[in-house]
Amino acid sequence: MRETFILLALAAANSGIAMRMVEPMLPRLATDFATPIPVVASVITAFAFAQAAAQYFHGPLGDRYGKLRMVTILMALSAVSALGCVLAADLESLIAWRFATGLFASGSMVLGMAFLSDAVPAERRQPVLARFVSGTIIGQSLGPLVGGAVTDLAGWRASFVVLGAVFAAVAVVLFVRTRRRWDEAPRSPGPVLSPAVHLAVLRVPRARAVIVAVFLETVFFFGPFSFLSPMLKAKFDLPLSVIGILLAGFGLGGMVYIAVVRVLLARLGQRGCVTVGGLLCGLFYLAVLVVPWWPLAMVCTVGVGFAFYMVHNTLQTRAAEMAPHARATGFSQFSMAWAAGQAVGVAAMGAGVTVVGYAWMIGSFALAFTALALVLRVQLHRL
Repeated sequence: MRETFILLALAAANSGIAMRMVEPMLPRLATDFATPIPVVASVITAFAFAQAAAQYFHGPLGDRYGKLRMVTILMALSAVSALGCVLAADLESLIAWRFATGLFASGSMVLGMAFLSDAVPAERRQPVLARFVSGTIIGQSLGPLVGGAVTDLAGWRASFVVLGAVFAAVAVVLFVRTRRRWDEAPRSPGPVLSPAVHLAVLRVPRARAVIVAVFLETVFFFGPFSFLSPMLKAKFDLPLSVIGILLAGFGLGGMVYIAVVRVLLARLGQRGCVTVGGLLCGLFYLAVLVVPWWPLAMVCTVGVGFAFYMVHNTLQTRAAEMAPHARATGFSQFSMAWAAGQAVGVAAMGAGVTVVGYAWMIGSFALAFTALALVLRVQLHRL
């Protein structure tokens, strides 16, 4: 079980790298393709929309054919699509290949959480899921760092070469080490891709409430986070590698949360975590807008990462019980809402930035995140 946990966390880590590595590239992509940054940000939106759409298939396929089997196959396909980004001749081609990468790379997190929720009793689940999420957090931390540093050193295409090679390596290791367990798990009977599979989950009021909550959470959080890179570039004129390091503070904050999650739950409970996380996230987002010295931005990104996971890990734990009879499908809907919220948030931020600028948009989304967390505190019993 420990080895499987580590391998699934590694798969989720590389998916996290794929998700976040493009953000520090935005200024370079805008220059290379002679396109404004809000338009180039469609590369992020395409990945997020693909992530959302793919979950319709990933969850039911994982329930039917085995979660470990599907993670291995998806990692191999992610390698192909990541390498396709290297060959993109124009922005439209890059968007298409990023869409394909989002389709395949998004499965490891969802299917990994579903696998662990099946294996771990409910009373011990939140800390275990938090530790598993550390794989994604590390990946999301390394994503901006890898994307910014490799782009500075060798160009943005080299970043996708590195990504594709790592995806291929993860797929091979997963196949070798988990192949014997592919047929151990029970499989859900019935049609795999029928809408009825998803509708059965959506009929549960708790499931609907969790899905709406995570959608709004990611709209208000990842909308501003995705535009911190161009905002910091415009404000401090930093190299992309430095911006990547600053954005990696998000992951460091998440790792700090994981280190203290047991203490936080014991002292604050889930309601307290949601409340404090919402307040801190809003404060740190507002702070990053006014810091006069760029190293202080790192404190803010660490803070928003810590605060975000105080809220998000609570929602993940609630999602584990949305549909115990079909956990992969339940988590797939959770992930669909998460990815759709990110896509909508980035699109809304891009539209708003062109009209009122970075500060007003980031500030308004930060306050909206805090307001959402306070509502969740009151309504947590419904999730």
